[in-house]
Amino acid sequence: MKRFAVLVGCNYAHTRNELHGCINDVLAMKEVLIKRFGFDHTNIELLTDAAGSPVMPTGANIKKALEKMAGQAKDGDVLFFHYSGHGTRIPKPGHPSKQDEAIVPCDFNLITDVDFRHIVNRVPKGASFIIFSDSCHSGGLIDKEKEQIGPHSTTNTSTINSHIRPKTIPYESVLQHLSSQTSINTSDISTHLLESFGGDASLKFRSAKYELDSFPPLKPDEGILLSGCQENETSADMSPTEQGGKAYGAFSNAVQLVLKEHSGPLTNKQVVMMARKLLKEQGFEQHPCLYCSDENAEATFLHQQPENKTKQ
Repeated sequence: MKRFAVLVGCNYAHTRNELHGCINDVLAMKEVLIKRFGFDHTNIELLTDAAGSPVMPTGANIKKALEKMAGQAKDGDVLFFHYSGHGTRIPKPGHPSKQDEAIVPCDFNLITDVDFRHIVNRVPKGASFIIFSDSCHSGGLIDKEKEQIGPHSTTNTSTINSHIRPKTIPYESVLQHLSSQTSINTSDISTHLLESFGGDASLKFRSAKYELDSFPPLKPDEGILLSGCQENETSADMSPTEQGGKAYGAFSNAVQLVLKEHSGPLTNKQVVMMARKLLKEQGFEQHPCLYCSDENAEATFLHQQPENKTKQ
């Protein structure tokens, strides 16, 4: 068994969409993966938009890294994708009254729920592909994945916290940004994305002839989504509240605290439920969700072994 990871942190520095804790989130997760779960650092690809970063987290670069990871996977391998950054909701093609979920890479080349479904479908039987998205509207980020913990299965209420910035860029702002890049007078986001990114644009927009239902019939798959919030909620980016403190994403931090407090193996369902409880205690109005098969809901998070002898 081998373990592979792609870690993406987008802070959007010096823009009106600037966040502060996203790069910290993935750097902290990298340490956890190596020290607790036995990942080899050579099998971890890190993409951040920090100044001087060798590989920027553009839409094309993120999808290339994920496709490579899925393509090399074999039975028994563990694949992990951690994204910390902005999310958004976009009108569903052909159904403008409905909305789909997407993440917002540093170049605004949206990666949608359909793209994640396409990648999950490539993962071989027996491997597992965990998507950990600390972003707004991240519930349902794998198209048609089964809800295990979410708005229709578990509900919570909580109080609001301060010192936070939501990790969301409204659809209208995404459209305005893309329009400024293309100078095309249309409100059709597909036109702007295709003009800017061509074949690197999301499958959702690439062809008017592309049928979103053209994927093979769904069967129990190896996709596992741990989302920072429900599809209609925002995830929090926390600024330091004291001098010398670090900014962080509320969901990423909650899961890392859960793992710190429980050294033994936890199931995917336990990780999400414990993170929900902790965020509620901290006063956040976001509810992490779990989407996966029934079997993977009870599977051990990142397949941690009891004696932690997992390094490959």
